[in-house]
Amino acid sequence: MLHCSYLVKKYVMVYAYIRVSTAEQSGSSQEFEIRNWAQKQGITIDKWETESVSGTIAPKKRKLGKLIRRMKADDLLVCTEISRLGRNMLMIMSILNDCSSREIRIHTIKDNFDLNNNINSKIIAFAFALAAEIERNLISQRTKEALADRKAAGVKLGRPTGSYKQKAIVMQELSKIRQRMAAGEALPAIAKDYGIHRNTLSNYLKSAG
Repeated sequence: MLHCSYLVKKYVMVYAYIRVSTAEQSGSSQEFEIRNWAQKQGITIDKWETESVSGTIAPKKRKLGKLIRRMKADDLLVCTEISRLGRNMLMIMSILNDCSSREIRIHTIKDNFDLNNNINSKIIAFAFALAAEIERNLISQRTKEALADRKAAGVKLGRPTGSYKQKAIVMQELSKIRQRMAAGEALPAIAKDYGIHRNTLSNYLKSAG
């Protein structure tokens, strides 16, 4: 648990950080967890920072980076879990290393992790980040294997080049399209009228002979 001895200093500020991956997601559950934890600890959140951004984006390009840059020694950063800081091991370790060197404290509620500028905290942070990285790599590998199996089974992957309905319309108006092309009209403009890409239209014309 956090040691409240450094929280009672006058210069200490407590920051709460909330991150969701997309604008459609809500950070309300994270806010509830943080408020509930702060109430139990008798801690007041001085500043809230919320953003909708992927954790793969570098911290310096996120609000998180700006927040950490303005924090001072013995300030506390609270978030629900360590993955809110970043989505890969090196990024998280970089953030923790930066905060540790500047004596900024971090607490993650679900992980019950505290960065208090000691070696144990750094080891635990590394373990959390490494486990998360391994899990993401396994998921990625399983996805690649599943796609390879589908491809081997003859399943065509990727977005289809136009629907059957669009192709049928093009074939019905083939003579009209060729007349427009003969008159010097650009293929992209014609394709746009039919709601398809110019390459798709070109493939339709080639298949028609």
